[in-house]
Amino acid sequence: MSRNLIHAGVVLAAVALMLGGAFSGSALAQESGPTFSKDVAPIFYEKCISCHREGEVAPMSLVTFREARPWARAIHEKVTTREMPPWHADRRYGVFSNDLSLTQPEIDTIAAWVTSGAREGNPAELPPLPEFTEGWQIGTPDMVFEMPVEFEVPATGTVDYQYFDVPTGFTQDMWMQAGEVRAGDRQHVHHIVIYVKEPEPNDRPQVVAVKPILAEGQQPPRRAARAAADDGRPRGGDAMLVNWAVGEEPPVHAPGTAKRIPAGSTLIFNLHYTTDGEPGLDRSKLGLIFADEPPAREVRTGLIANPLFELPPGAANYEVEAEATFSEDVKVWTLHPHMHLRGKDMTYTVTYPDGSTEIVLSVPRFDFGWQTDYYLAEPLLLPKGSKMRVSAHFDNSAANRANPDPTATVRWGDQTWEEMMIGFITYTVEGETAARNSAQ
Repeated sequence: MSRNLIHAGVVLAAVALMLGGAFSGSALAQESGPTFSKDVAPIFYEKCISCHREGEVAPMSLVTFREARPWARAIHEKVTTREMPPWHADRRYGVFSNDLSLTQPEIDTIAAWVTSGAREGNPAELPPLPEFTEGWQIGTPDMVFEMPVEFEVPATGTVDYQYFDVPTGFTQDMWMQAGEVRAGDRQHVHHIVIYVKEPEPNDRPQVVAVKPILAEGQQPPRRAARAAADDGRPRGGDAMLVNWAVGEEPPVHAPGTAKRIPAGSTLIFNLHYTTDGEPGLDRSKLGLIFADEPPAREVRTGLIANPLFELPPGAANYEVEAEATFSEDVKVWTLHPHMHLRGKDMTYTVTYPDGSTEIVLSVPRFDFGWQTDYYLAEPLLLPKGSKMRVSAHFDNSAANRANPDPTATVRWGDQTWEEMMIGFITYTVEGETAARNSAQ
């Protein structure tokens, strides 16, 4: 579990304990107003309990009245300030299918429930509980892969990225419709990336050309991002299958689209562990659901990244940009900003071949503790020749309370006290059939 969520749980617990007795006052003991069973539970079931249930990432369950009631005042605070459910995109740009943020009437209902006494109401009015597969958000997987050994996380120190090879044994190409990574030790697993190592180099045509944007007068840094060791491990967008970090939903691809895992491939589990004073033991796993047949389009992952930055000490609003040019018609399905602790904001802007521009995602208050894939409600069609610019700002000043060291010059690196600037996208190529890229 992330430190942010642990901290949130501690804060909520403190608020609940301090204010739990306040409901006995006359203003809160009214016999009118919304009830949990009739009015609040439907909101929680739709917007909250995918995380706020036993075994999931949130620090408390909100499934039943008995579970939710002690947190009523804290819930009031978090929903009225729009801290929960977490959603960091500017609502003026883009429409996203996974936006779980509350509407104003929903906020008003929850607030009124708390201030009128947080009553249970008639349990017979509870809506049906959504069906969940225990231990999985995507449903029962067709296949589960796990790390071949347990990894012992030390109590202190820095842990280099860890890699574990897991052969698939596939004798034919398989198509992933949905995939989910489950961290075995959430206390120490910061994130997981599952890569596909193909038995032969793939021949997919490259349709996304990415270039870092240097500011006017900026020179490339004397010490650029260190190169990854040539250890034979796959890297880059096309090799990425499934990612997990707190706040990141399992990918479920639209009908007619899927990710390909070629016959004979090996899955590479790449894990980032963080230490917190206590040792841990991790054996993470991956669940896959396969498409019934090869899809019309192959889902691919693009990285619009700039590794050539140097954040000066104390810089409060340092801009880093990168741009991608598309050489074919594509549909973009998801957008995912990624930075570390100094990340401040990120914006995706498209320039179409006719010169018109459009902001398709703006995240004005990036939260490293809550990684989000933004699923476009309708895929974004980018004609050949379109450009997508990703602009990010970083706060390396002492005013950034998450800043590990405002006196440091910060460059690209894996660890959280270093930085990254990546605008992930998932996309399909409109003129490319999945069958052409498949050995089946």
